[in-house]
Amino acid sequence: MPQSILTLQNIHKSFDGATVLDGISLSVEAGQFVTLLGPSGCGKTTTLRIIAGLEQPDEGAVILGGADVTRLPPEKRAVNTVFQNYALFPHMNVHRNIAYSLRLRREKKDVIDKRVEELLSIVQLEGYGRRMPAQLSGGQRQRVAIARALACDPQLLLLDEPLGALDLQLRRQMQVELKALQQKLGITFIYITHDQEEALNMSDLIAVMNGGRFEQIGSPEDIYERPATRFAAQFIGQSNILEGTVKQAMEGRAQVELCPGNFVTVNGDFAPGERIALSVRAERIDYGNAAQYGFHLTGAIKLHSYIGGVLRTTITLPTGQELLITGANPVSTYPAGCTVQVFWDPAVAAVVERGRAQGAR
Repeated sequence: MPQSILTLQNIHKSFDGATVLDGISLSVEAGQFVTLLGPSGCGKTTTLRIIAGLEQPDEGAVILGGADVTRLPPEKRAVNTVFQNYALFPHMNVHRNIAYSLRLRREKKDVIDKRVEELLSIVQLEGYGRRMPAQLSGGQRQRVAIARALACDPQLLLLDEPLGALDLQLRRQMQVELKALQQKLGITFIYITHDQEEALNMSDLIAVMNGGRFEQIGSPEDIYERPATRFAAQFIGQSNILEGTVKQAMEGRAQVELCPGNFVTVNGDFAPGERIALSVRAERIDYGNAAQYGFHLTGAIKLHSYIGGVLRTTITLPTGQELLITGANPVSTYPAGCTVQVFWDPAVAAVVERGRAQGAR
């Protein structure tokens, strides 16, 4: 059985009467790269601060390595944090920054020097020990911050949007480096971000947060391909949300009417009259002169556009709703203004909402 290194049990937290965390629970296995993903104000940083011991929950428990550390101060927890602003001491060189916590523990000089050189090698900054933080690039300063956080061998490394201040290309490079470093060290990372690309590229497990709750917890593939809620579907990737009523239900499949005369096929067991909402990724939708999969969904091509080498097509349905589709068909074959049949494999559509059947009590 996988060993749980961190467990959050029904954590509640309010500030000035406003609920910030509303009963969240999470189990993290040793060696996992776990990302808390969500918009600003959803509770990500508060969760991290509670794990670190910088905030106390109003209710609930924090279990670290099998021990209840809910009321322990930060220095009594085998946890360290890397911040977005690096928090390096500007008057200390790289070596002294990394060695800081080891000096506080009164380690011997030769032990400190050996550990610092080892960490500089791990973060690929050999020979940088004498440099001052101001002499480093943003990516180099971030690596020093990580090395300093690793100096005392924490059980957990908490990373609070550590790449947020970097430009796009460097951020993507650092994503690869951070994931490789985490796999090399085998340390559990708890990472917070509002950047879906970071979360999908780096994580073993993603917890999607919204309004102080976890909307969905799962692997990157689960979160992307099988969103559990409307919010999870729309926050990550480009999703089209379609609402309709089940008109005909068969075992394992149903016909859903989006508007009079326009039907889509849905996998699953449903009741006639039930209202459902589907999430379909933009890259999963196709269109042409004839539909497939038993669909009867007509639309008019509104426009085509190229963005970053990707063809985006907007199709207007009879309801007035617009579907966004990426990389489907040549513009020359289906110019703007023409009418097409729209369809997708029912297996790629996720049901993100279900309502009571009409007339049911």
